[in-house]
Amino acid sequence: MNMHNPAHPGEILKELVIEPLELSITEAAHHLGISRKTLSKVLNKRGAITPEMALRLEMAFGKPNAAHWLRLQNAFDIWQTRQRFAEIQVIPFEICHAI
Repeated sequence: MNMHNPAHPGEILKELVIEPLELSITEAAHHLGISRKTLSKVLNKRGAITPEMALRLEMAFGKPNAAHWLRLQNAFDIWQTRQRFAEIQVIPFEICHAI
């Protein structure tokens, strides 16, 4: 299944959580217990949603839960990596299946 270019989870966080709540990056970072710089990196697509960050988001905002944030990050990461498919050097195993 070919997937389209998924949005970075930081972009989703910004547009669907931070902006509707009219939070500043400083306010949101304070509630999340992280630095403004760390949150800014995520919101500006220069940082990833880690398992710890996903849990912090769940604790601070409730829904969506931590697993959802990690699925978004995983989809983004896989798509980005597939764009470099030709650069990845792998020799596949030839596995024979017994009948």
